[in-house]
Amino acid sequence: MAFTLSSPPAASSTQLRAGLAVLFTAMAVTLAGCSKDAAEGGQRPAAEVGFITMQPQPLVLQSELAGRTTPFLVSEVRPQVSGIVKFRRFEEGSQVKAGQVLYEIDPAPYAASAAQAQASLANAKAAVDSARLKDQRYGELLAIEGVSQQDADDAKMAHAQAIAQVAQMQATLNSAQINLDYTKVRAPISGRIGKSTVTPGALVTANQETSLATIRTLDPIYVDMTQSSAELLKLRRLLGESGMKSGRARVRLKLEDGSEYDQPGSMKFAEVAVDESTGSVTLRAEFPNPKGELLPGMYVRAMLDQAVSTTAILAPQQGVTRDVKGNATALVLTADNKVEQRTLVTERAIGDRWLISNGLAEGDRLIVEGTSKVRVGDTVNPVDVGTSKAAAAESASGASEG
Repeated sequence: MAFTLSSPPAASSTQLRAGLAVLFTAMAVTLAGCSKDAAEGGQRPAAEVGFITMQPQPLVLQSELAGRTTPFLVSEVRPQVSGIVKFRRFEEGSQVKAGQVLYEIDPAPYAASAAQAQASLANAKAAVDSARLKDQRYGELLAIEGVSQQDADDAKMAHAQAIAQVAQMQATLNSAQINLDYTKVRAPISGRIGKSTVTPGALVTANQETSLATIRTLDPIYVDMTQSSAELLKLRRLLGESGMKSGRARVRLKLEDGSEYDQPGSMKFAEVAVDESTGSVTLRAEFPNPKGELLPGMYVRAMLDQAVSTTAILAPQQGVTRDVKGNATALVLTADNKVEQRTLVTERAIGDRWLISNGLAEGDRLIVEGTSKVRVGDTVNPVDVGTSKAAAAESASGASEG
């Protein structure tokens, strides 16, 4: 069977061309619409960000420093005369008062020395009376030339020597009496006394190296704290800024178990030199200790108000980031709602906020939400999520923890 090819009729060819034209037109329109949609899709809508308006607020800047308790007074009891301890007149660990007798040393040899000095003084006083009478008689005889001038002068000199001898014997008696009194070893200060290093029957010597006992005055009690010289310099620089003034002298304590001591203390002084080995300065505070809760040598944390700012700028930490160099930065809004980057100087963390000393000012709008969706220079849709004053109470409590 043979097949033959023949050309389509003229009418069919015309219809085909018309259909192709319609198809190409539709494709062109479709492509044009896609291009338009793609062009419109390149212009992103303005991103929405949350901001807060920075407002200055009063703030107490506190420091938490490590410290140890130290007795208000310390006295190591030592004998001032030698002898055998006869009695101990106190209970170890008890409270003693200044002047209370703690030990008694055998007084017999010292009582004998005092009695001897007393007799010598009486003898010297009797010699004074004899020399005085002789001096008076020779004075009268000299007036009538009954004795020579030399004899009269000798009598006067003997009288003066007798008076001096009385003074010497009186001093010897006083010394003997003092030594006798020293046989009763008394408490030099009031406080709590520790354990005794000697018992009755022990031989002690005057001003010996080993103390008999130690007395500590614990009410009030000192707390010695250390602060680095770098922190001290930073504080002084802060106090030099406007709106900053020195804080109150009140100090609070946290004990070793984390509890807070219920008695506030007061600052007494700061050391005038830096410890070369630690690079720190010692500060001392005084605390009442009526219940004896604080014992010498305890480790504590002291919280003290070191400065008060009347115009503090506090920025939430979620609005502050760090660049590759470690500098603090933040994104703020300009007047026409464009994103601008600022470099900040952060002084310290206070709760969940940063204390800003440079880079932010009153009225600045700090972006705190949506920072990852925008870039510097973008125009954004800002939403006010509050002001920095809204967290003033929280910030104040955070400052006490900082």
